This record gives sequence, structure tokens and C-alpha cells, in this order.
Amino acid sequence: MTARAYSQDPDDELLHYRLSLRLGAVHARQRLGIERDTEARVFGRDHHSFHLENIYSAPGFIRTCLRLVGMLKRGQNNSRRLRTVDHQLRLPGLPPAFEGFRLLHLTDLHVDMDPENLQAVIDQITPLQYDLCVLTGDYRRLTWGPIEEAQAGMARLRKAIKGAPLAVLGNHDSIRMVPGLEDMGYRVLLNEHLRIERGNEYLYIAGVDDPHFYKVHNLQRAADDIPADGTSILLSHSPEIWREAVHAGFDAFLCGHTHGGQICLPGGFPLTLDADCPRALGRGHWQRGKMQGYTSPGAGTSVVNVRLNCPPEVTMHTLTRAG
Repeated sequence: MTARAYSQDPDDELLHYRLSLRLGAVHARQRLGIERDTEARVFGRDHHSFHLENIYSAPGFIRTCLRLVGMLKRGQNNSRRLRTVDHQLRLPGLPPAFEGFRLLHLTDLHVDMDPENLQAVIDQITPLQYDLCVLTGDYRRLTWGPIEEAQAGMARLRKAIKGAPLAVLGNHDSIRMVPGLEDMGYRVLLNEHLRIERGNEYLYIAGVDDPHFYKVHNLQRAADDIPADGTSILLSHSPEIWREAVHAGFDAFLCGHTHGGQICLPGGFPLTLDADCPRALGRGHWQRGKMQGYTSPGAGTSVVNVRLNCPPEVTMHTLTRAG
């Protein structure tokens, strides 16, 4: 069973032109083609990744079940009660100029899913103080179809974000969103990195395209020009490329995608994480080799606007030099 397909207008010459300028003509054609072939499928290109939301009846079925057991309203209220989680990233080679540098990490916003949730995110981040905001994907509710509502939600959010945010795409996001997001002031990292300078010292932040459903990440391209002794942080939508990231030499890895399970058993035990990685990497802090990792349960919801035993969060990472 598959979702209703969405047919993109092949004559959108301006979009193709802008994406060709941004990505290169071949990469733009390839990325658009992969998306068109895959976006409405239930199973991804590897036949392991899964889009429950692409089963057309799934949201209604889940919502009905929750209503019957009296949990729907409670779950909806939970999804709008965000918390700010403070977390320290202890990086051995952190340049002194970046001691105390604060990253606001937002992920899995699905901004067109629930207007009340989006407003809750805006209210939560408005008073926060940070040096840089990073976003790790899934801005759209569906994995296919029009992008206008998601773009409008991201424009609302952008007004609440201080400075120039960095973002990567998730499996719900269309490459067609990139020109609009960048017009708003988001810097979208598509297998690229940015060097941040303080005095004569540098921090490198790399970002990869969706590694979960579309499998269009390229760590080599993102990291090749980062010095071996440079402190580097990888933004990825999903944690499942953790092993590649360790061997690539990243110091830290920030991601989302799992929603922490979103609907969990008492005690926060997730029924599913929908990611090809150890369950220990499914939520919160983790470490593999010398690389620190953090998988945020995210601020939004997917499939249904409900959370049970898994509160939504925005995460504040403070960088500090490990002793």
C-alpha cells in the first residue's frame, strides 16, 4: 500500500536553474530524480527505511485507537509542552576561543503538522541565548507533495531564530525547499561544511543530505577540506551513519529523526525508532570511539500530533574542552 503520488511540474525552469546554480547541473538532476522516484513510497531505496506516514490510512487509524483508549487529548497536550535540555559537548581539541560556545539544536519540527506546536517552539526559543542555531531536518509534515505550508512555517520560525542558522535536510524534506529556505536566511549544508572563526581559531561544522530514506549523504565531500586537527561537528538528520562519521574523524555528531520513539511505553521505552542503528543511539547523549553524539527526540511530531512518555525538546549544547 502506498500514499497518493504527487506530480511535480517538470516545467519549473526557475527551480531547476536555481538548484543547478546551487548544486551543479548533474547533482541537481540526480537529486530531483531520486526524490521523484522515491518520495511517496513506504520503503526506502535500501528496503529497510520505512515511512509509516506514506500508508494513507495510518494517521487516522492511530488517532482512532488513541481516542478509544482516552489518550489522544493527553498526547496532543504533551506534544505542545516543550522543554529546553542543557547538554555539554566535551571536545578534547576544542580551541580556547570556543570554550562555552552554545549551539541551539532544533530537529524534526514538522512545522505544518500542528500550528500550536510550532508556536510552542517559537515561544520556547525566543528567550534563549546562544551563538549558533543548527537544525537537523524534517521541516515538512509529509514526505511528498506541496512545500508551501512547510515553507511558511519555516519563515515564521526564522523570525524567532537569532543569527544565521545552519540546516540540513531530512527524509521529509524536498530539495525543492532549498532555494526558499536560503532566501529566508537558513544556510543549508548539502554535503558541505562551514568554517566558523573566532580570533585566529576555527570550528568546522559539516552537514550531509538525508542519509536515511534517500541515501544522498556524502561524508567525503562534506569533510575532505577540514584539517585533520580541526575540531569538527557533523549535522545529520539520522544517527545511522555514526560508524562512517567516527572513521571520518568528526569530534561530535548531532542528529534527530527518531523522535525518541514519540509514543513510548511507561519509562520512556520506545516502541520503534525507525533507524538502522543501535537503540542506545536512539535518544540523548552517546559516544562511539572518540566521537561524542547526541540524538534529539525533536520538537515536533510525525504521523499524528501526539507524544506519550517522550517529551519534545529543544537542545542547548555548550562546547567545553575535555580534561
